[in-house]
Amino acid sequence: MVFILRSDYGTAGDQEQAIDSLIEQVQSNQERCVLMGVTGSGKTFAMANIIQRLGVPTLILSHNKTLARQLWQEMSDLFPENAVEYFVSYYDYYQPEAYIPGRDLYIDKELQMNERIEQERFSTVASLVSRPDVITIGTVSAIYGLNPPEVFQQNHLRLEIGQEADPQDIVRDLVGLQYRRVTGEITRGDIRLRGEVLDVWMPSRDDPIRVRFGWQGIERIQVCEAVSWEVLDEFEEAWIHPREFYMTSEESFNQALEDIEHELDERVGWFESQGMDIEAHRLEGRTKFDLEMLNEIGSCKGVENYSRHFDRRKKGERSYCLLDFFSNNAEKFHGDADRYLVIMDESHVTLPQVGGMYGGDFSRKKNLVDHGFRLPSAYDNRPLRIDEFQELVPQMLYVSATPGERELRHLAEVTDQRVPEELLHVGGGGGSKVAELKKRSGSSTMEGTLSKIKGVVRMEIRPTGLLDPEIVVKPTKGQVQHLMSEINARIEKNERVLVTVMTIKFAEEVAEYLDRNGIKAHYLHSEIDTLERTEIIKALRLGHIDVIVGINLLREGLDIPEVSLVAIFDADKQGFLRNERSLLQTIGRASRNQNGVVILYADSISPSMEAAMSQTIARRGRQDLHNQENGIVPRTIQKALPTMGQEVGSLLAGTAGKGAKGGKRFIGKFQSKKGVSGLAQKFSLGAGMWNTSSSVLENVSQPEFEIDTNEFPDSVERIESEKVVSKLEREMRAAAERLDFEKAAQIRDRIIQLRNPSN
Repeated sequence: MVFILRSDYGTAGDQEQAIDSLIEQVQSNQERCVLMGVTGSGKTFAMANIIQRLGVPTLILSHNKTLARQLWQEMSDLFPENAVEYFVSYYDYYQPEAYIPGRDLYIDKELQMNERIEQERFSTVASLVSRPDVITIGTVSAIYGLNPPEVFQQNHLRLEIGQEADPQDIVRDLVGLQYRRVTGEITRGDIRLRGEVLDVWMPSRDDPIRVRFGWQGIERIQVCEAVSWEVLDEFEEAWIHPREFYMTSEESFNQALEDIEHELDERVGWFESQGMDIEAHRLEGRTKFDLEMLNEIGSCKGVENYSRHFDRRKKGERSYCLLDFFSNNAEKFHGDADRYLVIMDESHVTLPQVGGMYGGDFSRKKNLVDHGFRLPSAYDNRPLRIDEFQELVPQMLYVSATPGERELRHLAEVTDQRVPEELLHVGGGGGSKVAELKKRSGSSTMEGTLSKIKGVVRMEIRPTGLLDPEIVVKPTKGQVQHLMSEINARIEKNERVLVTVMTIKFAEEVAEYLDRNGIKAHYLHSEIDTLERTEIIKALRLGHIDVIVGINLLREGLDIPEVSLVAIFDADKQGFLRNERSLLQTIGRASRNQNGVVILYADSISPSMEAAMSQTIARRGRQDLHNQENGIVPRTIQKALPTMGQEVGSLLAGTAGKGAKGGKRFIGKFQSKKGVSGLAQKFSLGAGMWNTSSSVLENVSQPEFEIDTNEFPDSVERIESEKVVSKLEREMRAAAERLDFEKAAQIRDRIIQLRNPSN
């Protein structure tokens, strides 16, 4: 078997029949399948069983980073011996370049990159080109441009234990990646070979690596301290990136510059022929400045807008993306470029999101091109169109508790069924006309549409016997006070609460109000960066906080069994956040706890509320009957508690993913300019207790660094006593003696932070 599933439990409830049905559909070459599984029915475990039985590389697409990280953690636990990777956008903040003609306002591009996610992305493509057993959890970032798999392999050097390689050959390869060979002192960007020991110092790392060769090739790969060359950590595999991150041949580079100049001349001539002299002058000045920068330093701001010329693509031709790496992997290791599977989790949200990316990008670029800010070739730096995406994916499994119109229509089409009338005007992936649809055919419930299509695989009976939660409708008058009393009742039982509201501002106000009244609460919305969202959810499960107040992030897939109460403000407001599917998804957050209750704060019963409540009540009845017939007693899902700050520790170590034999993989990709000590200070490693008034990541706690509060009564943040440093130094030496070099390095960084608090 390529994929080995490790679990303490087997299939239960509806899982086995659902897995068998889906395997049969996939093996009969059905291009699209649909799994409708209620929240808590074990859809993730069903996906894992399907992956194991099919034995092909799999991409699981999710619609947001929080859910993707949760899926990554669950799949990592289920497949500990395989490569489970994480591929999402590496921007914590991204303001794209744009122009608003009505206000004559140009908005420059701004971004903030997440170093850890960049390492994870690198690890994903490294696994796809080097091993057959890859499961990747990603977001719509998977449809954006990447270098071709062949170019990636040519421009990176992979070293692994047991590799039969001659040191001189490795040196030649590194020189080809523009590293300088030296014989004396080594600095960033240098390599040094002394006998059977090769030292490499990548420009992005604070510590060099040492490769030791033996009779059988590479024997050890170590990260060493830059001054003393003491060993800090050992790895099974290391990927060495070029000395300059973006490499191309001189011939291709020069040809690209000529093509850009030719396109510029044509476009300026067109503007002038149309009497648009301002646009012509603007485009000429901006593009010539970019060409000068490219000539002088090899890059420029917004260089991605010229990617078509550097990639040698034709006008309108799509760029390479992560799906090409999967196709390459399938052909290389499984004998057929189509032998891979895409699973679209929460497809009712993810599929429209994939379909909408191209339209939004094109609309923004059109203003830039039409007004002389960019050349027309900027259009080709784009995500996939929905038709390109669907054509690239050989087989796809749509998974959702509330399948959308697009997936259902797609299933009907590929199985030669008659498409229900209410789905006739719905697109296959993007740009649906939902308003027109409902106007033409009247209000149509999801359950009514599902009954008209054959082949939808259902999972409604939970393995734990849990029922859908009880639903209570309460008036909006005095809703916050009523909610507080309900929250306090849950806190007494050591249970957690989720609250969903309509706006970011209201989410923050509610969280702050609860906090002022002695309830540990935190808000969660799209303006919080990726790692921090994960830490907030971990903190809720651990009991550091009792309530999360959010908007759209508290819907699909969030798996928190400690939550027994979900409160929905403005439940009767019609719209995307309160339609039938959104309400069903939010209600499902309380279905993993035997005491699950949902409170809908509303002054009337909207059609969406009525449809969601009727489906929930009907399912609850069927589930209760099944429990009575089989003597099942509902029980809350048991799930191991997480550890705070794990991702941060991996970021400091420069590791992501794992090698073919399960050992650690050294990535060495995009470190902070301040180095490891700067990252230690940023994430306050080793110090801090939970404090809802500040950033979560600034308060990541590490149990190994607990301080005796009787001996040191002051807060950890203010302790500067040498006694603390001495204690940490003893811990560091002890960690080194037991060969736990990673922990020793982390403690060392904490000591540096305490001694240099201003750095």
